[in-house]
Order: sequence, then C-alpha cells, then structure tokens
Amino acid sequence: MTDHPLVIDVVDNGGQWTHREWRMLRYLGVDTKIISNTTPITELRELDGLILSGGAARVGLTGELGNCGAYLELEIPILGICAGHQFMAGYYGGSAAEALAPEFGAATIQLVEGGGQIFSGTPNEQTVWESHNDEVDNVPENFFITASSQSCLVQGMENRKGNRFGLQFHPEVNDSEYGKEMFQNFIEICRKSRDSD
Repeated sequence: MTDHPLVIDVVDNGGQWTHREWRMLRYLGVDTKIISNTTPITELRELDGLILSGGAARVGLTGELGNCGAYLELEIPILGICAGHQFMAGYYGGSAAEALAPEFGAATIQLVEGGGQIFSGTPNEQTVWESHNDEVDNVPENFFITASSQSCLVQGMENRKGNRFGLQFHPEVNDSEYGKEMFQNFIEICRKSRDSD
C-alpha cells in the first residue's frame, strides 16, 4: 500500500469550469494539474486517473477533442464530464446528439439501480447543475446508465469494467448537491486501482 498523493490530471477541453474540477481535486488532497488536450501521451505524468473536462457546444459530438481518444486507451480510471462524457460515448461506439431539451441551471436527477460507483453514498434523487446543448443518446456496449432526468436519459454512465465514467452535468459546481462526494468516489476508485497494480 502506498500513501503518497494520487496523481489525477484534468484535460482542458475548453470548458468554462475546468479550473473548478482542478480546484476540487486539490481540495481533496490530490496531486493535480490542468493539461491541454493536445498534450502527447508521451508527455503525461505517471497518472492514477484522468478527468476529461467539458467544452464548447458540439465539441463532444465532433470528436475534435485533441488527444482524448489516445487518453482513453490508458489503463487508468477516467471520468468524462459534459463534452468529455459525450466524447467517451462516441469513442466506445455509442453516440451523442443535439439535445431535444437543452439544460441550463439546476436539474433533478434520479439514480438508476443505485447509480454505480460514482454515486455511491448519495441519495436516489438529487439536484445537479446543467449546462449543455448536447447529450448522449446511445450508451456504448458494455456501459450502463447510472442516472437520468426527465429531459435527459443518460445523465450518468459507467462501463462494466468499472474504470470509465461519464456525467452529463457538472459535479464541480457548488449547485450540484453531492458533487464533492462524486469526486471523492472517483478518487477512491483511482486509489483502489493504483493499490491493486
């Protein structure tokens, strides 16, 4: 067992709250940096986990997120937020599309069958902060839905292997009631993954 800080970097996809993700990780004791999505794989630190940040409208659909596809080949836990979540769905064979009802501001989500690892210890119904024009409309094979809302079926997803996670909303924003707990859960997933290697 090792007790040195976990190393989890945040990939900047141009999202407005990337710094909040970084700040949350720092607050929770993680060694973290914000890195450009054009950073070559060879220049990454030895990471225990990675967060793919949000970005501008449509970037999650076009697949124009720099080297995010290469990062998804890494054998570490990865959390995609908003555009990062949409990109992840497309990369693994699912799809994202323009939302029929774009969401901005507070929204209520319901966990699906307990919500998987990211939602561990949080209530079945909770308020989160939304800011998106696009959404995942087809979950990849070997992924399952972890949370839904009235206007968006895939608010959260997780793969069966338990090392890929997507969130449509922004857990790093204060208005997401249990955002801190979601980050703590992701950190714990990264810690278990590191300690099992």
